[in-house]
Amino acid sequence: MNIRLKFAGIAALAAAVPAFAQIKVNDSLTVTGWATGSYQYTSPNVGPSSDSLNLDAGLLQATLTPTTAKKVTAVMSVYYRPSAEGGVSPGGSEATLLDAYVTYAASDTLNITAGKFLSYLGYESFYFNQDNMITLANQQLLAPIPGYHEGMKFDYSPDKTDTMGAAVVDSLYQKPGYAATEGDGGLRHQAGFEAYYTNTAINNLTLWAGFGYETPTKPGFDTGGITEEFNAKGGVIQNSHDVYVADIWGSYVLDKNNDTVVLEEIYKDGGYADKGSNWLLYYQYNFTGKVSSWFCFSGEDVTDGASYVKYSISPTYTYNSSLAFRLQYSYTDYSDYSIKDSNYGGAEVLFKF
Repeated sequence: MNIRLKFAGIAALAAAVPAFAQIKVNDSLTVTGWATGSYQYTSPNVGPSSDSLNLDAGLLQATLTPTTAKKVTAVMSVYYRPSAEGGVSPGGSEATLLDAYVTYAASDTLNITAGKFLSYLGYESFYFNQDNMITLANQQLLAPIPGYHEGMKFDYSPDKTDTMGAAVVDSLYQKPGYAATEGDGGLRHQAGFEAYYTNTAINNLTLWAGFGYETPTKPGFDTGGITEEFNAKGGVIQNSHDVYVADIWGSYVLDKNNDTVVLEEIYKDGGYADKGSNWLLYYQYNFTGKVSSWFCFSGEDVTDGASYVKYSISPTYTYNSSLAFRLQYSYTDYSDYSIKDSNYGGAEVLFKF
């Protein structure tokens, strides 16, 4: 989810939240937001084609820095994702409180955060307006990248090129049915841990490595740790399995035109049918200051399960700092899956303020 933290006192918080412009209301309060809408069409070789025309998601966020407590910053956001896009929660609401955390700048190099916040893991962003394409390169089958959870994290930047952090959270993965917007809400039946390290010592090169661990889930509290395994007689038994996730990615700016190449490899082990890897290769070419395109070669491979390879192209026209238009075409080739291949096309409008 492409969270690259750079710290300089409280200003560090700006890098830990969605990177878009903020409107200053007064000396203590700023607000920001974004929304994306798209038309998407998918045609698999087996089964009917489908399409959608939706507001995909929207977010309104407030950042409060009290004038009487300059080292403390609070962030809250409301996130909307229609049920047509898989965003409805078990309670029936399409809107949810997404970010809800407080950060204390203990020093110029250390930030301490408590509340509800986004996972460190993953190059691709949770936020629709920050993704390189309309769809993610991966996350179809294995879905190894966590979303939001609650807990405490510590982020430390000893110098200008090194940043590291660690978090203890209620669970690594989401509460069932909540579309990655929150964890399971407790530690006594499960807990999650994350850590990362990033380095920018080499000019134009960013290297990032992270690790996540989720303890076995007690019965009745499934957040992705429960897996199905087959016993010797062929019957299905439910097992609670701990989950390990390792993620490494690097991005390199090739030239003065800011053309960029990105490589990522993710490995997840959550037990039977929940074990395997994701990978991606991104290349961005900037035709002009307003027109650019991402080219992506990606795939997922589930051990004892299905796999696929995906080829994508996604050009973007940036009208101004608030408005952009994006297209995408992808071809996906599946193995050991209900369909053999699929074609996808989409057009998206992105708005932010």
